[in-house]
Amino acid sequence: MANSLQDQLLKAGLVKEKQLKKANSEKRKQTRAQLHSKEGVIDEARDAALQALAEKAERDRALAREQNLAAERKAIAAQIRQIITMNRQPKNTGDIAYNFVHEKKIKTLHVDKTTQEHLVHGRLAIVTLDERYEIVPQAAALKIQLRDPAVVIVCN
Repeated sequence: MANSLQDQLLKAGLVKEKQLKKANSEKRKQTRAQLHSKEGVIDEARDAALQALAEKAERDRALAREQNLAAERKAIAAQIRQIITMNRQPKNTGDIAYNFVHEKKIKTLHVDKTTQEHLVHGRLAIVTLDERYEIVPQAAALKIQLRDPAVVIVCN
């Protein structure tokens, strides 16, 4: 059937029988020394494979951490959206302009007299949701502020 590589090289005339015997002798000596020594010959392929596994495990852990953080941010955003939609005050366009600062710009909401008083005294707060401003009670604003302080614009 199939001849060994040594036989093939011998038939092709690339090596001599004396060289084959010497190579076999060296191989036996090395394996014998490996068996009798306490530490043995370092298996470089095994070490490389173990190192590759460790690196892959570290990359997988880092990827899992990133995915967990993304999922956590998404969950917090959903909680904030739910708190705002459940607690927002009805829009009533009043005749009083209430000015506040958001991102270094002065913004204006038109509110009625009672809403203005509640905003001034801190019973109501202004939050942002999808580039819009919503008015929510102070308790809801404090819950939102625990999750993401950047969403709460005005909370006196």
